[in-house]
Amino acid sequence: MGEIELKKPTLEYKDQVMKYKEDFLKNNQRFDGCCKLEECNTYEEWLEFEKRNKKNYLWGYVPSTIYLAVRKSDNKVVGIVDFRHELTPFLLNFGGNVGFSVAIDERKKGYATEIVSLIKEEAKKIGLHEILITCDGINEGSSKAILRNGGILEDDVVDEAGLTKSGLIQRYWIEIK
Repeated sequence: MGEIELKKPTLEYKDQVMKYKEDFLKNNQRFDGCCKLEECNTYEEWLEFEKRNKKNYLWGYVPSTIYLAVRKSDNKVVGIVDFRHELTPFLLNFGGNVGFSVAIDERKKGYATEIVSLIKEEAKKIGLHEILITCDGINEGSSKAILRNGGILEDDVVDEAGLTKSGLIQRYWIEIK
C-alpha cells in the first residue's frame, strides 16, 4: 500500500489515458469508472464531458469526482476511478458509489485494493458514512479488493441493465470510519 495516489485528470496524462483507452478497446474490456472515455474521440472531449456532467448532472448523472490512480514511483496511470457522491435508484441497484478499472498490464499487483482504500478516504472527507461498490459476479479481482477493504456483501442482483458478463451484480457496502 502507498504505491499510488489519486489525481484529477489533467493534460499531463493525456497520452497515458488515450493509451489506456486503446488497450481496453483492443482487449474488449469494460470501461468501468472511466466516465464514458470510450465514447469520446479526444482526451480534451473527455475532460469537457466530465466537467459538463459535474455542473449540470445531466441524464441522471450525480455529483462525482473522476480520479486517475497514478503510481508514485514513475507517474504512470494504473487505474481510473469514478467516485459518485450520491446514489440514484439506478446506482443503488447496479452501479454504486464507485466505479473503477485497472490498466490491463497492471492487474494482480494490489492496485484495486489500494484504489478502494484511497476512495474510502475521499468518502470520509465529504461526510459519507458508507459507500456501495458493485462488481460483476465473476470479477474475483474486484470482489477481493472490496472484501479486503471491509466490504460486506449485501446481495447479488440480476443485471437487468446488461452491465456484466455473468448477468449478476454483487453489491457490497463498506463502512467509512
